[in-house]
Amino acid sequence: MPTADDLKRDVGYAAVDRYVRARTCIGLGTGSTAHWAIVRAGERVAAGEQISAVATSATTEALCRELRIPLVAFGDCEIDVAIDGADEVAADGSLTKGGGGALFREKAVALAARRFVVIVTPEKLVEKLGAFPTPVEVVPYSLRYVEQAIVALGATVTRRGGITSPFVTDNGNALLDCSFGAIDDPAALDAWLRAIHGVVASGLFYGLTSAVLVAEPGGVRQAR
Repeated sequence: MPTADDLKRDVGYAAVDRYVRARTCIGLGTGSTAHWAIVRAGERVAAGEQISAVATSATTEALCRELRIPLVAFGDCEIDVAIDGADEVAADGSLTKGGGGALFREKAVALAARRFVVIVTPEKLVEKLGAFPTPVEVVPYSLRYVEQAIVALGATVTRRGGITSPFVTDNGNALLDCSFGAIDDPAALDAWLRAIHGVVASGLFYGLTSAVLVAEPGGVRQAR
């Protein structure tokens, strides 16, 4: 039986081989599944293909440099396809992202890309979002205010990393992990969260997914 890492490698490789064309700029995500898409893109660059990339985190930038994938600043090229993982994928194609803390840049790249391909293993597929807490990126000055507003909605809110070693995003912001229970309307909740002064972005993605690839022991299938 393939291991979890085998499945992540299979789906990461499949996404690059199916969707990435030579002489294009691509968006590369962050996390343990996206890692393998980056590795495969690096192999194709090493074989002589002209592929450049917009990275969604400092971690992804570092791996791209190690693999000699040419990096392009966000906004300096048209992104043909973005490839990234997800913490949850609902039946309607909406996503929870941000487990790795890169949700703002991941959403920026997904919004800008002509196509957004999501790569996951089977346990990430859910009927509705909400079992995985929704990450919310917050300007530090507004942290307490934002936390109080979200708690007032009925959510359980935890600051990622706690007080003693708080997590800081690549943008210098804090992250709140917010448990709402089953989310019936991700678009409405995302809009409500972003309306709170101090919220930079939420990890709810909707209306962005072009395809979802799922790695299973029998191979990689397209779920959407």
